[in-house]
Amino acid sequence: MSHLSVVTYNSVNQISSKQWKEFECTSNAYFSPEFLNSFEVSNPNIDFKYIVVEKNNNAVSIAIIQTIELSVDVILKNIKLASWIKKLAHSLFCNNVIKIMTNGNIFLSGEHGLYLKNEIDKIKTIGVIATEINRIAKNTKPLHAIVLKDFLNDSLHLTSQFEDYGFTAMHVEPNLILKLDSIWKNFDDYKKGLKSKYRVKVNKADTSSSSLTARLFTKDDFATYKDELQTLYENTIANANFNAQVLNLDTYIHLREIYHEDFIVKAYFLNGKLVGFLSALANNNHLDAHFIGLNYSLNREHAIYPRILNDYVRIGIEKRVSHINFGRTASEIKTTIGAIPVDLTCYIKHKRPFLNSIIRFIIKRVQLKEFKQHYPFKTKKEAIKAS
Repeated sequence: MSHLSVVTYNSVNQISSKQWKEFECTSNAYFSPEFLNSFEVSNPNIDFKYIVVEKNNNAVSIAIIQTIELSVDVILKNIKLASWIKKLAHSLFCNNVIKIMTNGNIFLSGEHGLYLKNEIDKIKTIGVIATEINRIAKNTKPLHAIVLKDFLNDSLHLTSQFEDYGFTAMHVEPNLILKLDSIWKNFDDYKKGLKSKYRVKVNKADTSSSSLTARLFTKDDFATYKDELQTLYENTIANANFNAQVLNLDTYIHLREIYHEDFIVKAYFLNGKLVGFLSALANNNHLDAHFIGLNYSLNREHAIYPRILNDYVRIGIEKRVSHINFGRTASEIKTTIGAIPVDLTCYIKHKRPFLNSIIRFIIKRVQLKEFKQHYPFKTKKEAIKAS
């Protein structure tokens, strides 16, 4: 008879090499001890925990927990709600900073918080994890909310079980995913697939940004430009619709040491001054866009952000990946280069039952900000006609 047991660790380094081997998950960078340790050691203001489920003393599942403090205004900034409901939300949390426990990576968009081995009873395992999350929450004071983040539609037949443990499902802004055609050998091949007006936009971004000098950062560059990178990054997230926490870019130094050329930081200079950067991780045949930074006062004239989007596509083609995950900000402009929205669902809960019922009431009235979906690629008929 199989038996599931659970242990929660306060550091990734407390999980044994035997357990990591049993997980069979480390080929995915987001579930590797090296990746997780990079975030943990570089961001001491975040409380990290790791829930490990074992079946007959063999590790079969891990849930990554991060606890942060967050402003109520930040949470409500990108959500359409009636003004009276926003006032209610403010009163519930005393118009102040709230403490949130998250299952997932608060810095990244996607399913990066819960891993389940294929051969186990996943429904039963999720129940064990949900029970343990509720236990941790009960013993965490103060704590205002618990968020289980970024599940794809294909996962909902499993994750919907969280609703049996007091959580409420909530749709959040989608990831923007660009599927790369295997016939694209370079950026010109990609542009040939675009309709005329979108190809003009892509070319204009390159032309307008021709004043910029771009280069890939080396390990030594991180140390030289760390403060400038941090300033540009914080400038960008200050303009974002939603930002959970400020990442300490020491994390990047660790990631570069681990993943070498698969962790990419490309920097943009104007007259010798750093004015923008992109970052990305090549992982399991995907390229995931991480944070960017840019000088907004120079962005319109020098097209820094449109150039960054073009260069993500270039890097993806060079790396021969199948998809690029652009994350979930600036949705409309990302669709102009071919990205398609992919739905994500989170689960939310307040530890107090009465307040949880009010949160459920609010969530049911949430409307995400809409954006125009562009379809920049030629249809098969158009492509044949153009050839």
